[in-house]
Amino acid sequence: MWDRRQFLASAGAAALAAPFAARAAGERFSADAYRHAIVIDALGGPGDFDPNRPDGAPLSARAIADAKASGLTAVNLTVNQVGNGPGRFEETVKSIAWCERQLQRYPETLVKVLKSSDLRAAKSSGRLGLIYGVQDTSMLEGDLKRLEIFEGLGVRIVQPTYNRRNLMGDGCLEAANSGLSSLGHELIAEVNRRRLLLDLSHAGARTIEEGIAACKGPLAITHTGCRALVDVPRNVGDASLKALADKGGVAGIYFMCFLKYLEQPHSEDLIRHLEHAVNVCGEDHVGLGTDGQVSASPVDDAFRAALKVEIAARIKAGISAPGESPDVLNLTPEYNSPRRFALLGEDLARRGWSSAKIEKLIGGNFARLFTAVWG
Repeated sequence: MWDRRQFLASAGAAALAAPFAARAAGERFSADAYRHAIVIDALGGPGDFDPNRPDGAPLSARAIADAKASGLTAVNLTVNQVGNGPGRFEETVKSIAWCERQLQRYPETLVKVLKSSDLRAAKSSGRLGLIYGVQDTSMLEGDLKRLEIFEGLGVRIVQPTYNRRNLMGDGCLEAANSGLSSLGHELIAEVNRRRLLLDLSHAGARTIEEGIAACKGPLAITHTGCRALVDVPRNVGDASLKALADKGGVAGIYFMCFLKYLEQPHSEDLIRHLEHAVNVCGEDHVGLGTDGQVSASPVDDAFRAALKVEIAARIKAGISAPGESPDVLNLTPEYNSPRRFALLGEDLARRGWSSAKIEKLIGGNFARLFTAVWG
């Protein structure tokens, strides 16, 4: 899971767009407001791009410094390898073990989040809270009893499907759009029983519809965009966004390539998706899930080469979604900074968003959802 974070989510803006140097002091979302806000990235993680770093190496000094500087309270950190394949159970356990070593190595910067009080502890101590989440349930290998194992290891967010079909149901790339399987319905019941958060990101349209209906409490789509604006499978339609909100859930808007189609997305595209989602869901039901690393990274030849390799591998594995391209970097360039949420807050304030509304978006809504589900 760290490979994709290296390749697709940490490129810089230097070669793409000038920073917002012209932000007027009187138009800012204040640094004090940001400092006091709960700030949550509903899909992300600490890390920086380094093509020479060996597998299993610890987080770099730069990644740790950026985590401290970011102002983030917590991130939903993917701890599994996505997609169908052999050895997913073992790979996920190994990934969690790596995360535990980072917690032990950097206790002054990182803290594990298991319940809502841990969010408050992370905020008060100035540390970055790591929320273990899984994108896909292939690591269960069809055995729902294994969910207890991963709950015990700290997993708190469960996404049933990735882009393709698995034992739980259809992902967003399946043309059949067959929805949840019987086992998928059983999974959701077990997720609810254990008070874990259900995440319907990457799911097919029918899987999302059925998953929202089946879930007994509020849930999330942690990283997506608005299909009404860009009609690609990774984005979610208005009816599902509204149904999610009506269930008390939260949709996280990502900073990814799917904000436009085969063109580089920019700040105006992200804000367009955010404002559309708020119009559909209401301001209490929209957040941010970047699907990126905290650190920024320059756009250079090494990064572009790594991106081409990664896209080719995803195409070969059958998990590359329409809108992905080696020529489109998976980021919003103007926010290529560890403090991207603060920069976004400034831009939203200039558009007339109140500080209270911005604070909901950058973390307050997800914090409320986590508390409702985890206690």
